Amino acid sequence: MAKTSAGVLLYRRAGKSAEVFLVHFGGPFWTKKDEGAWSIPKGEFAECEDPVEAARREFAEETGSPLRGKLEALKPIKQAGGKIVYAWAIEGEIDASAIQSNTFSMEWPPHSGKNQEFPEVDRASWFDLATAGRKILKSQTPLLEQLQEKLLGGA
Repeated sequence: MAKTSAGVLLYRRAGKSAEVFLVHFGGPFWTKKDEGAWSIPKGEFAECEDPVEAARREFAEETGSPLRGKLEALKPIKQAGGKIVYAWAIEGEIDASAIQSNTFSMEWPPHSGKNQEFPEVDRASWFDLATAGRKILKSQTPLLEQLQEKLLGGA
């Protein structure tokens, strides 16, 4: 069975367009990567868990901010590794410079026997849709396209 994740595509209107909130993966493998290294805040959830609640939980864990309001379902996508991502869009505001992410532990440097803690998300930012299309993981670009269709009628 494929792994599943739930996430939130937070957006704000910017004139006749929109900006989206994306997060950059933390940890040593992502440090020097930028284009194609950003994501919607998301995470895996168990089969018995409500995906909407999982999306809210993951957003809070990766940003330090709870999410309030009605989420609008987007069509699920399949990432390059086979993971199915369920996502919801919501209009809102967050200070990208003030996020506080949870952490994960991994052996670093490799084969050193030393575990280090790293933030799951090391930074966040707002991007216009064109820039977001370059920054986000390629397999998540359909989420941006769906949002654009919903907000701008495909313009």
